[in-house]
Amino acid sequence: MRLGKRSCQARVNGEMRIEFTPQNLTSYSGLELLDRFLRTIDLDGRVRRAFTHVRFSGDYSVVSMIRLLVGLLWIGGRRLSHVDYVRSDALVCRLARLRQLPHERTLSRWLKQFTYKSVRGLAELNTQLVSETLRRLRCRRVTLDVDGSVISTGLQVAWAKRGFNPHHRKVPSYYPILAHVAQTGQILAAKNRPGNVHDGKRAECFVRDVVRTARKELGAGTVFEMRLDGAFFHRPMLEELSRRGVEYALKVPMHPWLGLKEVVQGCRRWGRVDSEISYFETTLPVSCWEMELPVVVYRRRVNHKTSKNFQLDLFHPDDGHYEYSVVTSNKHIGGVALWHFMAGRGAQEKTLAELKDGFAFDSVPTNHYAANSAWQQISIFAMNLLRRFEVDTNAPPRSRTRKRTFLYVLESIKSARFKWLNVAGRIVNTNGTHTLRLADVAAVRNRYEALEEGLALAA
Repeated sequence: MRLGKRSCQARVNGEMRIEFTPQNLTSYSGLELLDRFLRTIDLDGRVRRAFTHVRFSGDYSVVSMIRLLVGLLWIGGRRLSHVDYVRSDALVCRLARLRQLPHERTLSRWLKQFTYKSVRGLAELNTQLVSETLRRLRCRRVTLDVDGSVISTGLQVAWAKRGFNPHHRKVPSYYPILAHVAQTGQILAAKNRPGNVHDGKRAECFVRDVVRTARKELGAGTVFEMRLDGAFFHRPMLEELSRRGVEYALKVPMHPWLGLKEVVQGCRRWGRVDSEISYFETTLPVSCWEMELPVVVYRRRVNHKTSKNFQLDLFHPDDGHYEYSVVTSNKHIGGVALWHFMAGRGAQEKTLAELKDGFAFDSVPTNHYAANSAWQQISIFAMNLLRRFEVDTNAPPRSRTRKRTFLYVLESIKSARFKWLNVAGRIVNTNGTHTLRLADVAAVRNRYEALEEGLALAA
């Protein structure tokens, strides 16, 4: 039925008056659902066990502070000063188990109490949470994407160095290295590093610790496979991966000393991946390492002349232009499957973008190195918890592909905030029972009912 214009339009005759009075209101009704989820996974007990031998001074417990910071990141806070804008929100206080929220300076002083040992406790808490998610999904094969990410800092930030920052070369930065789980879109482990450290420097130590801890959590029967870019192509990394029994696919840089040009020149037959990509498999002798690496050489036909992976003068000009890439792997899956497997590594870029933009991973709250490292771990913890919440409640499964990416369709934090997390509500006391009342919007009501049902099944 078509409605008339008068029934659709509303007249506004003047400005609305603005008043500020104490109200038992909330702008973040979705925190109640997340609070229920935190109780089902016993977050408080996990945090207490992780910091059994660590003592923090101050009036606030470590459980309340971590709950507050995680909640602040969930609702969109990016700086410690943003806590002042949610001071009167009833559900933020309820989530943190506090009657009065701490001030920015209190949060900063608390973060600066972190040391290398206590940051490691946060990292272990993250690893346990992700490992538990993988056990619940019964993942017998875990795909890890290892890469670094640049975080620009101020001039007075401890351990921030000028180095490998491609967009701001003169700006000091951190260069943390992260291990991303392709199946769940979570971060299994992260380690903060100064900005003058190259991706591959001592990365084999990080990989060793990640695989050792994950295998301890998931069991010896779990198969680990790892995807890495050319920055990690060096002998210690290859030896460490082989020693740990990890299946890997590692991009090989086009270094002249590897002799890749001569290898490509010697090829007379190329296999077909699709209409634009072809490949061939061979063995690459690396005499200075005393190793022979199985490699697959790929070429992509492009319509323009490119300086990246240049033409190498291998073909006639009328053959077109090509971009080359080389991958070494100990997986026996063939060149076509290896191309799709390596292409799945791009999914981690979405997770890193979500982590930086949605969970303030790229914010630098203090000038203290350990405090900033703790903030990074809490940011990762907030994202891992939310993705575990999605998987346990209503995330629809995705079809399996050869790219080995997410098992579920995961919602971005921006969509979650708009649809169900940052929803206004009123807390009322009816017959001694606290009730959260929301506006009766059909889409919001259906979403909350689905999430409550999912929580009940996951409990």
